[in-house]
Amino acid sequence: MVALVHSGAVLGIDGYAVEVEVNLSQGLPGMSIVGLPDAAIKESSDRLTGST
Repeated sequence: MVALVHSGAVLGIDGYAVEVEVNLSQGLPGMSIVGLPDAAIKESSDRLTGST
């Protein structure tokens, strides 16, 4: 099952649409962040899941 969430973000005075797609299926837990190559974004999955 795929869940889709529409939200928004603000950068300065500009607003941007944000779309988050989540696959809710059985199996091993995991996270994949795509489209943002910044190291801070890659480290965010560690902060969200508490894993190393």
